[in-house]
Amino acid sequence: MVTAEQSAEFERQAGPFRRELLAHCYRMLGSAGEAEDMVQETYLRAWQSYGTFEGRSSLRAWLYRIATNACLTALEQRGRRALPAGLGAPADDPDAPPSAAEGGVAWLQPIPDAWVTPETRDPAAIVAAREGVRLALIASLQYLPARQRAVLLLREALGFPAAEVAAMLGISTAAVKSALQRARARLADVAPVPERLIEPTEPAARTLLGLYMAGFENADIAALEKALRADAAIEMVGTRTWFSGRETCLRYLTHVIGVPGDWLMIPARANGQPAAAAYYRGDGVHHAFGLGLLSATAGGIARITVFSGPDLVARFGLPPIHPQNRSL
Repeated sequence: MVTAEQSAEFERQAGPFRRELLAHCYRMLGSAGEAEDMVQETYLRAWQSYGTFEGRSSLRAWLYRIATNACLTALEQRGRRALPAGLGAPADDPDAPPSAAEGGVAWLQPIPDAWVTPETRDPAAIVAAREGVRLALIASLQYLPARQRAVLLLREALGFPAAEVAAMLGISTAAVKSALQRARARLADVAPVPERLIEPTEPAARTLLGLYMAGFENADIAALEKALRADAAIEMVGTRTWFSGRETCLRYLTHVIGVPGDWLMIPARANGQPAAAAYYRGDGVHHAFGLGLLSATAGGIARITVFSGPDLVARFGLPPIHPQNRSL
C-alpha cells in the first residue's frame, strides 16, 4: 500500500526520468504510441510497488528494469517494425503508383522531438538525445532480437554495468556479454556506418527544410532539385515503394506536388531531424495529410521519409486543418 506521502515522494523522484524512459521505450519498440503506453505502464507498476522499493539499485535503474521488461513482453506479440527500404529494392518506375503493402507490415513511426528532448540547457546533452532517436538508428535496432536490443541499449546507450543489466533482465553477466557481442555483429551486418546528419537548428538544415516546403507549396520542382543530393531517396511509409537517386525522385515528385497552393506546410522536428507537417487542399480547405521527415546533410537532403495520416500530425500538437484556413 502506497501512502500519500510516498506517492508525493515518488512523483518528485521519478518524474524527471519520464522523457529518457520514453526515448528508451521508443528505441525498443519503434512506435511513439506504444512507447508512451509503456512509460505509462512503467510508472503505474512502479507507483504500485513503491512502498516495497528497498533501494538495492538506484530508482533510475529500477524504472529502466520495469520499462525494459514491459517492452520485451510487448515485443513477444509481433515482429520488427520496418521502413520501405528495409523490405526490398527501390522501385524503378516513378510514374507508377506506389505498391500497397501486404502481409500486415508493422511500420516504424516517428516521434516528436518535444517528447524526448531533455529539459536542459546543456547543448551536448540535447545533441546526444537527438542522435539517440535518429530514424536510421531506430530502423537498424529493429533487426535485433528483442533481448539483444535491450542489452545493447542498456549497456551502450545508457551505460549500465553488465552486472546491473543482468539483474534487470534476469540473466547471467556472461549472457549479457554474449548478447552484446551478437548485437554488435548483427548491426554491423545490417546497418552501414551512420552518416552524420546536421542538427535541425543549424542554418543549413533550416535552409534545406525551407526549400522542401517551398517546393511543395509553390509546386516548384527546381527548389526540390536544389535541396536533394544526387543519391537522395524517398520512402512512402505504408507502402513498399521507395525511390533512389535524385532524378528518379524528382520524376516521382512531379506527380504529387500538384499546382501552387495544393500543399501547405508547418515546420516540425522529429527524431532529432527537421520535418514538415503537410496539409493537402480538398474542398477549399487544407486538411492534415502527414509528415515529411528529412535526413539533412551538409551536401543536401539525403532522404525524405513520408509518413501519412492526420492522426500523426495531431501527435505533434498541430491542428487537423491548416491555421491559414481557420476563417473558411
